[in-house]
Amino acid sequence: MATLYSTHCRSLPSLQSSSSSSSSSSSSSQSCPLSSNLAYLHRLNFSKRFLAAKVSIKSQPLKHQIPVHTQQQEGAVAAAVTPVENDTSNKRLKAELLSVTSSEESQGEANFEKDESGSSVSITVVGASGDLAKKKIFPALFALYYEGCLPKHFTICGYARSKMTDAELRNTVSKTLTCRIDKRENCSEKMDQFLKRCFYHSGQYDSQENFAALDKKLKEHEGGRTSNRLFYLSIPPNIFVDAVKCASSSASSGNGWTRVIVEKPFGRDSESSATLTKSLKQYLTEDQIFRIDHYLGKELVENLSVLRFSNLIFEPLWSRQYIRNVQLIFSEDFGTEGRGGYFDHYGIIRDIMQNHLLQILALFAMETPVSLDAEDIRNEKVKVLRSMRPLKLEDVVIGQYKSHTRGGVTYPAYIDDKTVPNDSLTPTFAAAALFIDNARWDGVPFLMKAGKALHTRRAEIRVQFRHVPGNLYNRNFGTDLDRATNELVIRVQPDEAIYLKINNKVPGLGMKLDRSHLNLHYAARYSKEIPDAYERLLLDAIEGERRLFIRSDELDAAWSLFTPVLSELEEKKIIPENYPYGSRGPVGAHYLAARYNVRWGDLIDVDQ
Repeated sequence: MATLYSTHCRSLPSLQSSSSSSSSSSSSSQSCPLSSNLAYLHRLNFSKRFLAAKVSIKSQPLKHQIPVHTQQQEGAVAAAVTPVENDTSNKRLKAELLSVTSSEESQGEANFEKDESGSSVSITVVGASGDLAKKKIFPALFALYYEGCLPKHFTICGYARSKMTDAELRNTVSKTLTCRIDKRENCSEKMDQFLKRCFYHSGQYDSQENFAALDKKLKEHEGGRTSNRLFYLSIPPNIFVDAVKCASSSASSGNGWTRVIVEKPFGRDSESSATLTKSLKQYLTEDQIFRIDHYLGKELVENLSVLRFSNLIFEPLWSRQYIRNVQLIFSEDFGTEGRGGYFDHYGIIRDIMQNHLLQILALFAMETPVSLDAEDIRNEKVKVLRSMRPLKLEDVVIGQYKSHTRGGVTYPAYIDDKTVPNDSLTPTFAAAALFIDNARWDGVPFLMKAGKALHTRRAEIRVQFRHVPGNLYNRNFGTDLDRATNELVIRVQPDEAIYLKINNKVPGLGMKLDRSHLNLHYAARYSKEIPDAYERLLLDAIEGERRLFIRSDELDAAWSLFTPVLSELEEKKIIPENYPYGSRGPVGAHYLAARYNVRWGDLIDVDQ
């Protein structure tokens, strides 16, 4: 199927249904025209006229038979047909061989075109009128189309309760599309082509009848081809099950695959998460459920395993013997901004820590998987999560931002949001110390910090190494040994980079030391713009690649770590520490780090 996509995109083997063998075989013949050559050999088997030529051709490796008439007819075929009566006979024989080959190749191409039209992908965005769909999902799908990563036959259908025409959907979607990836093709032309593939269907999320009508509309666009269907649930969690039930029973594919992408949050605790999983599995198998955490699609998170497992310099150091602590930091320089109603129901721990940061931690700390297969990688992540201690209240600090005036501008408090109750105790900041009780990480603190309305916007992993034993140059750094500590920083966003802090002598006659950076700055190193995380994950879902999606047992293990402390925070009504909007967070976070002899790297890193 390689010819369906541009060369820089991954081929999509799973687009074909397992029952669609003819389409799969045509895909193989298109990527490497072996079928035409095999048919050619078959003809020779039954042709006395070319019996001698057959022996010579079959002796050639298949890779040398492409194309046959350019590599075989000049040498092998002419030499094998003996005796050669004259030049005229030789030329006639070569012409006939060329004719047979051309005829078979043409027939093979025709067959491929016929089989290729037998498969399609229909992507239904459930909740198409929402912000996530408009700002992320449709732009990501257009980026995939612009890059040639979508199959030839695809349809995108928006589904929501709002009344809307196809033209109105296209007009709304067009306002969010950009050709930011590159300018090698006409942007407006590609947009027009993409929007012609976008349609809209209005319906209730719990209506079998409405989903049956959607099924009818999808079949019209699929035109009798094998239908592969992907449903993206961009809707509130409380209606996930209703939508899945209706989609499964009334709009699933009858002859291809059906997959459902479920957007976080996956419950509020272990019990609600287990209930959600059990309910979804009444209508879907585990392999059909793609639980999306868009942070796993970030370029630098994707690069974690490459950095570690393909560089000898890092793997030997990746353990308690050399690493003093690991910090996972997420900060936003803005507040809830009108989303307080949603956020207040979950809080920063559920919204960021239990999924985004914990997933990054598992990828960072896992053992070497048996292979890059999705199940092998997810198995190792689950082992890490099951080796971790459940969080205790004394290892957690929570905060909530308050109003602050800076530079003549007054910034609102969290409870100033009209969608937030005035007495809300929901944390907008949290810091936590976690531990992995296994041989590799025993005793190493993994510190998490996440918050809104802080002084900067960033998401990064900071690996602080141990001090050099008996360091000859300690006196050059004074009493602050942290200044002499090597630190590896993986900045996930913004301005992606990987840099290593090392100690270096400043040029000159004296012995003055400096802390320098070995810096891989992505914008400077790579000219190609980094794709959005949703692009990678949507493409993976279409391909059936599950490596970056969360498995049900992985989800259970993650919730088991946070559910006890979340319950205790809510039952005891722990009051969060206030911190000013735009500050570095509550003071309690510094005391938590100091308890484990750690300083937050983002606060002492003056260069960042």
